[in-house]
Amino acid sequence: MRGYSQNIVEANQAATKTLGVNLGAICIALKYPASQVAKQLGISRQTVYDWFSGKTKPHKEKELIINNLINKLNSPQ
Repeated sequence: MRGYSQNIVEANQAATKTLGVNLGAICIALKYPASQVAKQLGISRQTVYDWFSGKTKPHKEKELIINNLINKLNSPQ
């Protein structure tokens, strides 16, 4: 598995904190693939990267699913 590009990491760190940016920080730290996030949420990888970098925000209808994913990623394995 490859990690995240330096551009995505830097954009995530510089972005205003939103739910998508917070999800990105967790995924980057855990090396959890954007493709898995996209698959679980039924969206494109580009949308995931846009959330991670703060370019766009998730729609309201995705917030519960994102919060559930964040909780899952933050819980001990």
